[in-house]
Amino acid sequence: MTKPTPLPLDVVAERLEDELPAWSLKNGCLNRVYSTGGWRVSLMVANAIGHLAELAWHHPDLVVTYPSVTVRLSTHDAGGITDLDFALAAKIEALVTWDPKSEKSPLPGLPDGDAFDYVK
Repeated sequence: MTKPTPLPLDVVAERLEDELPAWSLKNGCLNRVYSTGGWRVSLMVANAIGHLAELAWHHPDLVVTYPSVTVRLSTHDAGGITDLDFALAAKIEALVTWDPKSEKSPLPGLPDGDAFDYVK
């Protein structure tokens, strides 16, 4: 595998706007904070991201707290943000924000109400 090339910051900013509008550029990393319904949800989100990262063999930094999970992605051996980071960020975003109610699915999704808050 060839070493990935870091993307110029203007390209990163443009791609974030086009591809991942809920993500930001912070301290040289793609950054996303997922607000959760509490500790159990934070752990489930972190484990799901861990599963994707291990399959991709590209590992983000995670900060797991009671009300949130923060994801930070950069390609350490390239010294910046690469296409690898965008690819994994897109998979993470699709997984964590997926809601069967938003598509024609036989799955019912979570019931309405504050007691069923999950990822906000």
